[in-house]
Amino acid sequence: MQGTGLTALRDRYGRVVTYLRVSVTDRCNLRCFYCLPRGHNRCARLDQLSLGELGEVIRAGVGLGISKIRITGGEPLVRPGISDLIRDLRSLPGITDLALSTNGTLLDQHAADLKAAGLMRVNISLDSLRPAVFHAISGRRDLDRVVAGIVAARDAGLSPIKLNVVVMRGVNDGELPAVLDFAALYAAQVRFIEYMPLGLGQRWESSYVPRPEILARIRSYLTDVVPQRRPGDTAAYYRLRSGGDVGVISPVSCRFCDLCNRLRLTADGFLRPCLASEGQIDLRPALRPHPRRAAIADGFRAATAGRPPHGTYNTSDHRPVPARPMAAIGG
Repeated sequence: MQGTGLTALRDRYGRVVTYLRVSVTDRCNLRCFYCLPRGHNRCARLDQLSLGELGEVIRAGVGLGISKIRITGGEPLVRPGISDLIRDLRSLPGITDLALSTNGTLLDQHAADLKAAGLMRVNISLDSLRPAVFHAISGRRDLDRVVAGIVAARDAGLSPIKLNVVVMRGVNDGELPAVLDFAALYAAQVRFIEYMPLGLGQRWESSYVPRPEILARIRSYLTDVVPQRRPGDTAAYYRLRSGGDVGVISPVSCRFCDLCNRLRLTADGFLRPCLASEGQIDLRPALRPHPRRAAIADGFRAATAGRPPHGTYNTSDHRPVPARPMAAIGG
């Protein structure tokens, strides 16, 4: 099926979907408390889509105008065969951007293979440069491995490298200038992300740092505080005095839903129209016992039609826990 044009997936509000985030696993070798709570029940292996099934879904999406693919998890590099999946996707006509989000701990082992397979760029989570704080957030003492992964990605030519920092008051909010200095050493770009109330991080209200406060903490690094927006990008960008820019993703204080162009595919085969919504379309009947491309395409259309006008976060510290943690949705 060849692409039918960028208007093939247009929601009720006129937004065109061209971006698919694909979670290949809900498993992760870190336990960041805002993403994967201790004791989380993972996907049963029989429910997890095979890499072949994931490829079938992606092909159907590309046939409907999807042009940007991001491989996510969990931690995608804990699943064998990711370089093979990247290689298969890179051969698809119509994909113009192929990226991967990772915690970086395994990247030094895989960066060169991923680049050779056709991966274009990586986003790497880096919530703290202090080993004790990194351990408190992630439950692991792997900061050195993340730094090694950043070096390997740079050396492999995966560019641009984006460092994602979830900003939390009293945890890492004092490190923002240091992270900018660190990124400059490795030719990386920083994106500071507001802590989202997705139901699993404790003490959300007391930990939340809004965009204006993030900007105030790095004001001396900026030429001004006039944001620049890019089509389909969740971040607002600000020019740095040293050159380049820094991104701030603020889904709570400054919603960007009018620019959203994405759907999310979970590792067990559900298309989610919105991160902040429990609505989802089950694609497994269209994939098993054998893939039916037309039925998969119908699932994409249904997910697109089900996109809400905007995401709604429950900002109460007594909010109910959602059915899926962030790791199971796809980071």
